[in-house]
Parts: sequence; structure tokens; C-alpha cells
Amino acid sequence: MALSFSLSPEFQPKRDSNGKIPVLITGATGNIGRYFAEHTPDGLALKLGAHNLDQDARELDKFGELVLVDLEKPESLKAACAGIDTVVHLAGEASPEATWDSLRKANIEGSYNMMVAAKSVGCRRLIYASSIHAISGYPADVQVKSSDPVNPGDLYGVSKCFSEALGRYMAEQEGLSVICLRIGAFQPLEFAQSPDSTGALDAWVSERDLTHMIDCCIKDEHLRYAIFNGLSDNRFKRMDITDARELIGYRPQDDLTVLNPQLAPLHLRGTISSHSLGDDPKEEKSGLREDL
Repeated sequence: MALSFSLSPEFQPKRDSNGKIPVLITGATGNIGRYFAEHTPDGLALKLGAHNLDQDARELDKFGELVLVDLEKPESLKAACAGIDTVVHLAGEASPEATWDSLRKANIEGSYNMMVAAKSVGCRRLIYASSIHAISGYPADVQVKSSDPVNPGDLYGVSKCFSEALGRYMAEQEGLSVICLRIGAFQPLEFAQSPDSTGALDAWVSERDLTHMIDCCIKDEHLRYAIFNGLSDNRFKRMDITDARELIGYRPQDDLTVLNPQLAPLHLRGTISSHSLGDDPKEEKSGLREDL
């Protein structure tokens, strides 16, 4: 089976004069970028990229340096990447209902321009915001691993598959480390605590869990390329998160089945058996252990 990651000893983070890792966030005014900026993990110094430096963007200037990022202008991207170790590329067309023209400009040509700019000025790594839509064509009862073939459920997912493939090329052939995060239903804790959240039962990722995952990716020193599935620790997971646990030390804290008011009383995490001795070691005995 082909691996969804590759390793190299060459990717130790660069640090500024204060010992912090300089990071560029594109799409900083979006939901993920804004939360990440407002809850900047320790050890990072942020540049916050936005298409327009309007009032919405200027509300973030206390969290980092604001810079213009235009995905159609490679020179603006190179300028924004100057002095940066890691680009967290969140900008782009975010609607699963988007048409080809907007996806081509923002998610295909824009991703190409962004990765080339990061490579050209010597960035170490780019973290790409892929999506669960890259694999949403699989049947609903299939848990998808990061190593499974892509299977997009819409053109938006197709655009994410393209950038995952481009990222692998940039990593393996051009020397820019790229990590792709297939992000699930990114929503705050308040969403999970509402009765209406059951539709995201197997796909939810909380704000703090995704921020933690991005931070783990930035600080990793050994990955050349990887795809990770971005979900919280839900009792049921549409995508497997084992690779992220093992390779970058991802430790999600949240579980929608615990937080949802309709599901919480069922205690699903504790009552649904995983069919192993770990469920209740006091009740089940091991023949092997009797011989130890």
C-alpha cells in the first residue's frame, strides 16, 4: 500500500531573533484563520494575510502583522512569504457548491501560485487546508484512511484533490515540505452543544482541536509530505485520525457525542463496546495473563 506521507531529516523550523517560528496565515479573516490568530499557540510569530485590509482584517492586527495576499498576483505572495518558515494556506473558494470558474482561479491556480511563491523565497513548509470533500464520494458507512485513494463528492472536492497532488509534487520533487489537512465540519463548541449538530456526528472538528493539529504540523521536524484527516475525537469518525496521532502527536480533546445534548445521556463512548479486553478488564479475563 502506498504511504500518504514521506519522511526526511531536513525540515527543522527556522526561527526569528526572538526564537519564534515565523508563520504566514492566508485567509486570516476566515473562521479558521481568525480563531488561530486569536489563540496563537506558543512559539509562533504570525503574519496575517488577507485579500483586503479592511476593518474586518484590521481587527486582527493585534495578533500579528497584516499583509496583502492576492492569489492571482504571485509577486504579492512572494512578498508576503518573505522571512516566513511555514505558510498555513487557508485562503480560497470555500463553498462545496462553487462553480468551475471560481474553483479554477482560487483553488487550483491560487494554490499553484501560493506553493510556487513559498518555494521561491525559501519557506520550509506549507500546510494546505484540504477538505473532507476530497473523499466524500465514498459510501457513508466507510471510514476513510489518509492512504485511501481520493474520491471527491463534488467539484470543490476535485479542486482539493488537485492541490493535494500538487503538494506531493512540490514536496518530493521541489523540496518544499507540504502537509495537507482534510478538514471536517469546523465548528465551535456551541455548535456541538446544540441539538442540530447530529448531522455532523462523524465529521466535526472543534476550533481548539484543529488549532492544535495545525500547531503540531508547524512544529514537526521530520515530515516531507503528509495527508492528515482533521477531525475531533468523536466516538464515530468518518475519517481515521491514526496517522496524525502517531506521526505528529495529535491529541484531540473534543467529542461531539459527549457534547450534543441528545447524545450525551446515551454515554456512547463508554457503552458501545470496542470488542476488546480494554472495554472492561475486570469482567473479561485473558488466558495469556493467567500464564504470566
